[in-house]
Amino acid sequence: MPSTEEQKFRVGLVQMSCSANPEENLEKAEERVREAASRSAQVICLQELFRSQYFCRVEDAALFDLAEPVPGPSTARLGKLAKQLEVVVIASLFEKRAAGLYHNTAAVIGADGELQGIYRKMHIPDDPSYYEKFYFTPGDLGFLNFDTRYGRIGVQVCWDQWYPEGARATAMLGASVLFYPTAIGWHPHEKAEFGAAQRDAWRTIQRGHAIANGVYVAAVNRVGFEKGPSDAGIEFWGSSFVADPFGQVIAEASVDQEEILIAEIDPRRSEEVRRNWPFFRDRRIDAYGPVLQRWSR
Repeated sequence: MPSTEEQKFRVGLVQMSCSANPEENLEKAEERVREAASRSAQVICLQELFRSQYFCRVEDAALFDLAEPVPGPSTARLGKLAKQLEVVVIASLFEKRAAGLYHNTAAVIGADGELQGIYRKMHIPDDPSYYEKFYFTPGDLGFLNFDTRYGRIGVQVCWDQWYPEGARATAMLGASVLFYPTAIGWHPHEKAEFGAAQRDAWRTIQRGHAIANGVYVAAVNRVGFEKGPSDAGIEFWGSSFVADPFGQVIAEASVDQEEILIAEIDPRRSEEVRRNWPFFRDRRIDAYGPVLQRWSR
């Protein structure tokens, strides 16, 4: 029998739209997890902040009411489902850690239904319609791996996906696949001019993480146009995908439809790729000190 690190396993990415009703979104997510499991997915990842619409489009203190403790109601519900289906679930949640202290947190729920651990989003953006610094404290747990029943995985969240340092640190812990629950899309006034290039950059940077680290990358995004009374809205571009350790896209969803993406992860593929592209062997760890500075000139 091959070791757990060598066994193939199947991942499921749940790409869906969200309503303004958190309970409705949780019920939909549960249905999609069941469907992914019925299609033989063993590690199932939900999109970023799946319980609500993407509320960071505006700064509104009343929206802190959407937060919940972790562990809490959502992890309890999903834990019961994970145990029943014998699957691992990655759930991106708005965590209330204490009064006035909130995080953008990914919970990893094991196939036994227990909370295996959490990852708190490290990089917090502050851009038009992505006002996350208003809501989230930067993560303080570092970059992590989780040994699940089916394989060793790493998890980061959305804006983290643009940073090669985070991907490298997570891959160096031995993960077979890096998951990125995501909420990204087009501003209506930018789509015509910049939309294609923005989406291409998003795919390219993550494929680069796969290549540079010889690891699978799985990004799961939401779909749908979300708009409130005081903002122009965002058209989320879907396009969830899985890239193999050479950066080849082996599964990809559409830009505008709800879908469940299934892909096979073969940890032995990393060994094969890394033997021929030995980036870890040739790294000059004695010369990377400047990376730890804000700016080096």
